[in-house]
Amino acid sequence: MHDWRRNQVAVTAAAFVGFTGFTLVMPFLPLYIRQLGVTDVGDIALWTGLSLGASPAIAALVGPLWGRVGDRFGNKLLVQRSLVSFVLVMSAMAYVTEAWHLFALRAIQGFFAGYGALTLSMAALSAPPDKVAFAVGTVQTAHRLGPAIGPVIGGVLAPLVGLRNAFLVSAACYFVALVLVTALYREPPRERKAARADLRTSFGTILTFENFLLLMLVIFGVQMVDRSFGPVLALYLDELGYPSDEGAVMAGILFSVLALSAAAGNQAAASLVSRLSPRAVIARAAVLAATALAVVALANNVWLIGACLAVFGLCIGTSMTTAYTAANAVIPREVHSTAFGFLTSAQLIGVAISPVLAGLVGARSIRAVFVAGVVALVSLAVVVRRVMVDRAPEVEPEPAVDEA
Repeated sequence: MHDWRRNQVAVTAAAFVGFTGFTLVMPFLPLYIRQLGVTDVGDIALWTGLSLGASPAIAALVGPLWGRVGDRFGNKLLVQRSLVSFVLVMSAMAYVTEAWHLFALRAIQGFFAGYGALTLSMAALSAPPDKVAFAVGTVQTAHRLGPAIGPVIGGVLAPLVGLRNAFLVSAACYFVALVLVTALYREPPRERKAARADLRTSFGTILTFENFLLLMLVIFGVQMVDRSFGPVLALYLDELGYPSDEGAVMAGILFSVLALSAAAGNQAAASLVSRLSPRAVIARAAVLAATALAVVALANNVWLIGACLAVFGLCIGTSMTTAYTAANAVIPREVHSTAFGFLTSAQLIGVAISPVLAGLVGARSIRAVFVAGVVALVSLAVVVRRVMVDRAPEVEPEPAVDEA
């Protein structure tokens, strides 16, 4: 029998290394685009936004399709394909000569992605039923911490090795992740019948699974609120009277607090879903997150904002892991990767549109961004409480008693 703990270590380590490499180049991307000959500040901002947005947008579209392939041929092969393509694409980025080359490569990277959804599916499929929340939460923690650390490493690394060579370092991170998955992960056995059944299960059928569309909405909504602070947090601190230089440092610290607390929430979900229903966990976490966000909208002190964002992050991380765990309970193994592809697509769509919406709202009022998040989370809690179906606990059959 395959060792699920060994698989857990492999997937978690590969996810952490891969996501670190993915975000390593973000801090200096505008500088790299300027180095490519784009001088106008507006054009630099435009190409930076397009390049950063292309990958998650395309990944959201093709996620379920790659999941379908993973269900037929195995997730390990698909993750290896994704990592090999990332090694090649990131290496190619070190040699581009035009801004549109960078954009095109980011688009290609998005097409061959699916990495995040597949690692979550691999962890869930490998783990025993009572360890699924722990397995999913641990991989989501890696997804969180990698992007939190990657930009810091990239910011330090770029002046030391140069902007172009930093892309090669990122490619090396993906190569390490490839080695980890190849050497350590063992694909759980699949029945031939299950391998053929995925051909008969349409995308529409997957969307009709119990609570599935609702859980997609939860993941989308939570992710959208979570990512809404990026464009406005530094501006909010500036509005509160903090100097620009000091506010930038504080904003960076607050984002780190948010990432770390969300990672803690990913871990806390396993304990909570063992004692409460997923409906109760998601609804209560959403209400508590909304309360913390309401205090942020009213606060005038950075320490209070930091404490509230820590509570908010804890609740967001808990909600996300619980939503994936609840979805896992209704997904048949033969379409597991496809279904997780849908869930991750909902998450990526939230990532893609959140900064745009936040920017539009923030143009009128910075505080309104936080108020809008409060309204969204409370609405989500009400919908979950009223609509989500609690699955009845599975009862072990009583052993037969032989009659004399």
